[in-house]
Amino acid sequence: MSRLWLIVPAAGQGNRMQADRPKQYLELEGRPVLAHTLSRLYQAFPESCLCLCLAEKDSRFDPDWVPFSQWRRVSGGLERVDSVRNALQSIAGEAEEDDWVLVHDVARPCVTRSDLLALQAALEDEPVGALLAVPAADTMKRASDTGRIRHTESREHLWHALTPQGFRYGLLQKALGQASSSDNVTDEASAVEALGLSPRLVTGRRDNLKITRPEDLPLARHILAAQRENERG
Repeated sequence: MSRLWLIVPAAGQGNRMQADRPKQYLELEGRPVLAHTLSRLYQAFPESCLCLCLAEKDSRFDPDWVPFSQWRRVSGGLERVDSVRNALQSIAGEAEEDDWVLVHDVARPCVTRSDLLALQAALEDEPVGALLAVPAADTMKRASDTGRIRHTESREHLWHALTPQGFRYGLLQKALGQASSSDNVTDEASAVEALGLSPRLVTGRRDNLKITRPEDLPLARHILAAQRENERG
């Protein structure tokens, strides 16, 4: 594969967590969520180059949490897409057009090494790019503006998008450079889709939890414990 770059946006405030600090700094098994996430990425890609996007006035961050030897701090933006754009710009003089870039949510500390390597394997012969995802398992409801069910959506061919999401540097830079607020760009894949391209879905594990609400933190603890038990078994 080409050179691998990792981008981890970690400038958000996580207001839905109703906590006294951003969710990436909440304690999970004695360490901040951010440290767990970086550790998981390092287990799969120790030789990659990390771009960690942090708020400019972030005083909670400790460089000792970063296991990578090649990494840089990048100024985060107001939105995730702004942070990723900043990271891409920060490596503009070093990254080649066909280098792979993986973008991973800092609030996904339970991603497994096996899923990360499966995504990397899928990218080897992939012309567009790929992302971890899981097929929708629940009944999907379309709601009205008043919070009532408008109709039931078929879950056939519906997937939950996860991260990491991987694309060539040149393509991702083009996609995010052309994206506007009207494009509903909520992740890297949607920006690439706006170019008329179709990224590949790589089936991942359902325990790749994104910590978003207060009840997610204890759930993440249970997931990490269960994953360790499975590894020992």
